[in-house]
Amino acid sequence: MDAENANAWAGLRVAVIIPCFNEEASIAKVVADFRKALPAATVYVYDNDSSDRTAEVATQAGAIVGFEPFPGKGNVMRRMFSDVEADVYVLVDGDDTYDATAAPTLVSTLLERQLDMVNGSRVTDIREAYRFGHRFGNRLLTGIVRAIFGRQFSDMLSGYRVFSRRFVKSFPAVSSGFEIETELTVHALELRMKTVEIPTRYKDRPAGSSSKLKTIRDGIRILRTIGILVKEERPLAFFSAVFAVLAILSVVLAVPVIAEYLRSGLVPRFPTAILSASLMVLAFLSLTAGLVLDTVTHCRREVKRLAYLSITAPTATRRFLE
Repeated sequence: MDAENANAWAGLRVAVIIPCFNEEASIAKVVADFRKALPAATVYVYDNDSSDRTAEVATQAGAIVGFEPFPGKGNVMRRMFSDVEADVYVLVDGDDTYDATAAPTLVSTLLERQLDMVNGSRVTDIREAYRFGHRFGNRLLTGIVRAIFGRQFSDMLSGYRVFSRRFVKSFPAVSSGFEIETELTVHALELRMKTVEIPTRYKDRPAGSSSKLKTIRDGIRILRTIGILVKEERPLAFFSAVFAVLAILSVVLAVPVIAEYLRSGLVPRFPTAILSASLMVLAFLSLTAGLVLDTVTHCRREVKRLAYLSITAPTATRRFLE
């Protein structure tokens, strides 16, 4: 970190927060690298009930170590966001795959442009570092979120981000696992927070470290989270789609019944007629639910926005603008 940044960040609390599970092989280097890149920052490592010496090694490396007994990255991040008090938060995984030297640039960008989140999108030529399955799944899931919520991010699942205090303390973390990155992205998009994405180098894991991500299992969980977020944040669109499916099915079932009635004056397929009418009733109930929940969602978004606005932006931004 150069002298200009050091002066600009004087009096600013910067926290490096690292969620960890069985990262004994890499955590010491991660802590050392980020202490070197951001010497004025405090490094926190939160151990997620590891079975190895992650917590001990992190303590010896100079980090403040916290603990989260409930398994899952989402649970760890909820604990970190709740416990750690800072003006700027640098989130990074403990597997030594992210470039610590990029941290000053990410923090400076957040402060200079008065942003709420800087996303470090992963760039690598190492096939083993970012396997095809993970890459394809990330593109697919990111594409779905971009189509529904906004096109600001190309790497929604990056574990390297910088947040303002406003973001962290107004974020209602709900997810328990790796789907937390999706929730972070949608939270920023829904509140129309100021964000930017910066390419950062992504490297292979060190020897002795293994990935905790299960491509298919976690991909399904993320896809389910996207569906839940669409229902909660876009209820009118979600329930309108349900309305359309039920209404079309009802009409398809009703057409031959109505045609037979017009031809003969009889309704010989009475159960089909009842099913068709029931589906149409359910369709309109779904539409009504969408209209009601859309109003509720607007109210919830306003409450979250007010919580966000109640927290002041980092004061160091004034020094950059003077």
